[in-house]
Amino acid sequence: MNVVSPEEVGFSSDRLDRVNQLVQGYVDEGKLAGAVTMLSREGEVFHFESHGLADIDRGLPMENDSIFRIYSMTKPITSVAVMMLYEEGHFSLDDPVGKFIPELGRMKVYDGMGERGMRLVEQDRPITIRHLLTHTSGLSMGSHKDSPVEEQYRQSGMMDPQSSLPKMVKKLSALPLLTQPGAKWRYSRATDVLGCLVQVISGQPFDEFLQERILGPLGMRDTAFYVSEEKLDRLAAVYGPKSDGSIEELDNTFVNKFKAPHTLFSGGGGLTSTAEDYMRFSQMLCNEGELDDVRLLGPKTVEMMRSNHLPESLKPFAVGQSNASDTRGCGFGLGFRVVMDIAEHGILGSEGIYSWGGAASTIFWVDPAEDMVAILLTQMMPSSTYPLRREFQVAAYQALTD
Repeated sequence: MNVVSPEEVGFSSDRLDRVNQLVQGYVDEGKLAGAVTMLSREGEVFHFESHGLADIDRGLPMENDSIFRIYSMTKPITSVAVMMLYEEGHFSLDDPVGKFIPELGRMKVYDGMGERGMRLVEQDRPITIRHLLTHTSGLSMGSHKDSPVEEQYRQSGMMDPQSSLPKMVKKLSALPLLTQPGAKWRYSRATDVLGCLVQVISGQPFDEFLQERILGPLGMRDTAFYVSEEKLDRLAAVYGPKSDGSIEELDNTFVNKFKAPHTLFSGGGGLTSTAEDYMRFSQMLCNEGELDDVRLLGPKTVEMMRSNHLPESLKPFAVGQSNASDTRGCGFGLGFRVVMDIAEHGILGSEGIYSWGGAASTIFWVDPAEDMVAILLTQMMPSSTYPLRREFQVAAYQALTD
């Protein structure tokens, strides 16, 4: 890949070195095994660096083509797939999802606890496709501890890697909604449901749709739901913090499922990818739906996706167990967080930035105002362990001089 000098696109090389110092500092202090960072402006990559190790035990260096579990950075790709079908006229955003997946139209809603257990009531409005795209459907994730519904999620086994999208939706639909559709923002399994929706409407398995309509056309050769055997030596290991401040490799189904074929293709968190691959996807969005003469979406569709769809009553919103500090000044579009007030947001950047991250501390953002894309890939869980994402954003923008 050709990498231009930062000065050619209005950045200072000297100031940009603070990105390298930031990441290398985490590595030197033993807080991260390694990471890859990538920046582009005006369609030109001007920063592409790898630091540290991809696997400490094996002594494997982090490389620019290292493969990462991108977890929830799968969601924007799924959202693009949904909007491609929207452009083809298969549905309206406010169509009930039950029109295509009937069992989701029959879900009851949790209304507190009564003498005989959970009280369940009818939906006062149907779950729409817009609700799913904006995490306002009433679905949840199973990671909270504020409702007995969450425990039902955890006990359901709906995300068994050897299951399937229809089976996942069947198990999900047997549980109650946590809130009425449209009443609250709640990070949820909604994007996994959207993967099933793509499968139902297109008549293609979800993984095949992504490959044929998005990954293949964009040349994302290393992006898939699991890493093939011949590429396993490029898959970075996942780490977590120890009580003494050091890190240790994680060994569980959540990190290991990507090493072998499986059948549940999670639209919410199932893909692996590289910095170069995800840059191609992000640059397509930055180019308003087109890359290298391949157009996936029209400019007006991208504009609508990166517009805020949340009413004031649902802001600020919190992701997972965290507080809402990282979403201050933000709304939510069709698959992304969107910065609406940069002063309230309190992190260097531009109004209009849209972004999302993954469970292992990865993140990307697109800045339409500066024609800029940024990607940070690492494998550290949970993503709240360090303020790395916001520090990376500050380090990138402070180097912009023109």
